Amino acid sequence: MTRREINLVILGLMAAMFLSSLSQTVVGTAMRTIADDLHGLSLQAWVTTAFLIVSTVMTPIYGKLSDLFGRRPLFLIAIVLFLVGSVASSFAQDMIQLAGFRALQGLGAGGLMSLPLTIMGDILAPRERAKYQGYFLAVFGVSSLLGPLVGGLFAGADTLAGIEGWRWVFLFNVPIGIAALFMVFRFLHIPVLHRRVRIDWWGAAALVMGVVPLLLVAEQGRTWGWGSALAIACYVTGVVGIVLFIVIESRMGDDALIPLSLFRSATFSMATLIGVLVGFGMFAGMMVIPLVLQIVHGMTPTEAGLSTLPMILGLMIASIGSGQIIARTGRYRIFPIVGTALMALGYLILSLQQYDSPLWMLLAGQLVLGLGLGQLMQTLTIASQNSVQPKDMGVATAGATFFRQLGGTLGVAVVFSVLFSRVVDTMAASFQRSDLLASMQAALQDPTVLADPANQRIIALLQDPSAIGSAFSDDSSFLNGADPRLTAPFLDGFATATSTVFLVGMAVVLVAFVLTLFFRTPPLRQRSAMEEALAERAELDQLAAEQTATGSIGVPVVAAPDRDDDARTGTGPGAHARREE
Repeated sequence: MTRREINLVILGLMAAMFLSSLSQTVVGTAMRTIADDLHGLSLQAWVTTAFLIVSTVMTPIYGKLSDLFGRRPLFLIAIVLFLVGSVASSFAQDMIQLAGFRALQGLGAGGLMSLPLTIMGDILAPRERAKYQGYFLAVFGVSSLLGPLVGGLFAGADTLAGIEGWRWVFLFNVPIGIAALFMVFRFLHIPVLHRRVRIDWWGAAALVMGVVPLLLVAEQGRTWGWGSALAIACYVTGVVGIVLFIVIESRMGDDALIPLSLFRSATFSMATLIGVLVGFGMFAGMMVIPLVLQIVHGMTPTEAGLSTLPMILGLMIASIGSGQIIARTGRYRIFPIVGTALMALGYLILSLQQYDSPLWMLLAGQLVLGLGLGQLMQTLTIASQNSVQPKDMGVATAGATFFRQLGGTLGVAVVFSVLFSRVVDTMAASFQRSDLLASMQAALQDPTVLADPANQRIIALLQDPSAIGSAFSDDSSFLNGADPRLTAPFLDGFATATSTVFLVGMAVVLVAFVLTLFFRTPPLRQRSAMEEALAERAELDQLAAEQTATGSIGVPVVAAPDRDDDARTGTGPGAHARREE
């Protein structure tokens, strides 16, 4: 591939990643409008859950199949499935249909999440890859910012070109996806070097059996009850599925969906574990901060989306900056350490905010959090890719993405469980504060306050104190337009509860920080995975030719050493690349 072809492919990969990350945020702000139009507000959680579960489970499957059959056909299939699911979602007539079509969209999104980084590992050397991955994370940040804005814009339009506004939330994916499809089809040409094909069907089935129930209970457990019969059934099924998956993967060896041999590498194992904790911390912040902006600071969804700009800006600056430094020096061990430290500091700042704290305090915490995240996501992926053989590039990248998503899903479940269980206690404590009670009593003596319709919901809640603790469970709109003296205890209770959530996020990230101190990072290789694979194939072919010429029978199998062994002993393709340098 020429440099021009590589650049065009990278543009196509960026477009695909833009689609996958945008699809996770764009529906959020439009969901209320969609659910009202399709008469299924109580079913809206299933729309998100269907997409999340399917895309998460498909991520390692795409990685393994791309190692067997090549990146190009699998990536094209992923884009087509995503586009078909997008178009189908725009025609949904009820929430059940929409959930099914979003699951179809998730079939493609699983490939769009992992294959772009895998293809970059094929065509770019690690140092150069670090520079481009910084741009990829910038795309992720921009899409995270644009998602709520685009969703709110389309949801706010009654009709657009004769079509209901919210349906464009799915239709606008089509031109971007077609452009990505064309560039990948036209310019991406990577040879398939692995002849042996043995698909781990049983491993895929066991993975679905293990992961789907656990993701399902993580998403729905708060609604069902964490100790309900349905939740317990999910726990048992998930544990049995995971045990079966481990047994099957150990028997399949290198043909496994996620080969257990990958975890023999200390670098890969540590990067995966840190990735799970970082995913937990990342999604904990990204899910709760918009709630604080909307409930405590009274912002609209669109304003809240704009107010997350500091976190996105920090992520872009740190990801592009760290990518440039890695590209120039080849060193990256410092970034996970600094990144987790900054994330912990960001959560500490966020945990100190109260309901009447200035907005700049929340914005500053977001900026520091983004600066930490930007140094982590790409360096952990590069470390995972750098620790495996070229033939396992796809499954290693997909595995790292898969475990990070699992951590994120777990983070969302834990965060909301802590938030809505804690808010009952913090709300009760806020109504015991003498200063807030005095202001509220003064407001309730004002006839204009009592006559204002915007205050009636709060006044009704005050007449039934037992309902105050669960006031935020279903609807927080009763705070909109109400007298500030009446809303103050509610805002104080909610802000205090979110401080607890941020402290939980800080604790998890601090564990990741301690692990980064023991994180081994072998030197980055100087050649791309495809160059190494071709060189290894050429060496084997030359060896076969020499043995044929000398009359030897058969070709010995040369086992490629573990990447950590390469760095330690100075042997293998990685060391060969360093000798060339």
